[in-house]
Amino acid sequence: MNHLTIKALASYVPEKRVSNDDLAEFIDTSDEWISQRTGIKFRHISLLENTSDLCVKAAQNLLQKATWQAEDLDLIIVATMTPDSTTPSTAAIVQGKIGASNAFAFDISVACSGFEYALVTASRLLDGRHVKKAMVLGGENISKTLDWHDRTTCVLFGDGAAGALIEQDETMSSELLGYSLKTFGEDFDKISNQKTKPLTTFPPTSFEQVVTPFYMEGRAVYNFTTRIVPEVMRAAVQDSNLTLDQIDLFVLHQANARIIKTMAKKMHQPLEKFPMNISEYGNTSGASVPLLLCDLEKIGRLQRGQNIMLCGFGGGLSAGACVIRY
Repeated sequence: MNHLTIKALASYVPEKRVSNDDLAEFIDTSDEWISQRTGIKFRHISLLENTSDLCVKAAQNLLQKATWQAEDLDLIIVATMTPDSTTPSTAAIVQGKIGASNAFAFDISVACSGFEYALVTASRLLDGRHVKKAMVLGGENISKTLDWHDRTTCVLFGDGAAGALIEQDETMSSELLGYSLKTFGEDFDKISNQKTKPLTTFPPTSFEQVVTPFYMEGRAVYNFTTRIVPEVMRAAVQDSNLTLDQIDLFVLHQANARIIKTMAKKMHQPLEKFPMNISEYGNTSGASVPLLLCDLEKIGRLQRGQNIMLCGFGGGLSAGACVIRY
């Protein structure tokens, strides 16, 4: 479908590592309650860093690993639902801070599906003429959006950034084989920090900003991920002209260990093909899949020539699955 070589993978997570026991000191929860229901033991929390700061460090790690110069980049995409600001984009901040003066940059906001949407978008722009080299990042600072007194959500999430440098190289066997991107906007309110009613008074009587904490309707999201997302994954495999059995690794968004185990059963595939690192990072939304890719590379489970399924799912509601030959 499209020659897309992943030149390098790299990540960055904040130094602050918070255990379930740490959370139990100020909310009614326990390590047993969290780990049994989610598979999460730790998460990394940003104290003084914005999303752009996390992404800049991941970007610098990427460039160093690939021995590319920032000026070599033609495109930067950041997948995030926790941007520093509505404008400028987080990608623009990253572009400026790393000195990628030749790259155009923009954000994609598709929550936990963001990295897959960004990767497919970048692959369509890699034409060898206008865009030869691209950086695709997933970065999140979700801790800044949580109600830390709500144990149903605050125990689930962590902060971090990770991504890939990609280029079009027809001399290699790497390829984007197929994909399926789906949005289910009728369920927009199942994962949201949007106020249910907008302010309508004019002239305004107050300019006080109202911050709405992150909200998730757990049961509806669970049903979505276990019923609908497997169909999106099957559609991506069909688009790639492969079979499920030909997929070597299913690199899924790390939302919940139970969900991943259920999806393995739904796909009639061995759980060994569904690696997990949720115990260390929790749910990092758009950073989740690239973080897992980085960890798999570090331990030698990610090998050239493998058929890899990448799949994110979450806010929108949305799902994105793509099959690559690594």
